[in-house]
Amino acid sequence: MSRSHYITRYVHIDGQSIYVDGGLLYRGDHMGTDFLNEAYKGIGLDYPKFYKMDPLSRLAILATEALLTGRKLTQEYSPEDIAIIASCAHSSLDTDLRYQQSVATAPSPSLFVYTLPNVMIGEVCIRQGIKGENTCFVSESFDPPFQADYVNGLLGEGRAEVCISGRADYLRGEMNAFFMLVEKNPASLGEHNSQTTKQLYDRQWKN
Repeated sequence: MSRSHYITRYVHIDGQSIYVDGGLLYRGDHMGTDFLNEAYKGIGLDYPKFYKMDPLSRLAILATEALLTGRKLTQEYSPEDIAIIASCAHSSLDTDLRYQQSVATAPSPSLFVYTLPNVMIGEVCIRQGIKGENTCFVSESFDPPFQADYVNGLLGEGRAEVCISGRADYLRGEMNAFFMLVEKNPASLGEHNSQTTKQLYDRQWKN
């Protein structure tokens, strides 16, 4: 029996545009948090909590929402069988800096709750109803071999049936996000491995 796993969809956000499977889904007129907020409306997202989140969480929510357009994973899989594995470069530094500034006057509880990078994963899990394994790694650059092996291990060992895998990073208005949906369905964009992952990730900078 084949142990191969497959990429069935991917999305990337480059700061002013959202692409799904290489095709343009949305292009904004602004950058930073203004882009995140206008993209929320532009893709038709209805989730009022979005505006209360830190920018990194909003970016992850937008990316996964675009990734899952037309699908509801919890109707196809048990919530416990859905995993999300992500990484980022700057952790929660953008929020950390703003929280540090607030301490000079009055510490902001609404900022403090977002001073951990894995909070973005938690927000996605809440939004999508995911109850399986969820992990956030902090690394200076994207590491396709490590992440592909980790995700394939989860699926191969039966700890998950489907996985959202990728990367999101936000600092001082600069952002990028790349997420893939990895399943056992061979009707896909290609086998999930480090080479295919790197090819799709690198492609985001060429659009």
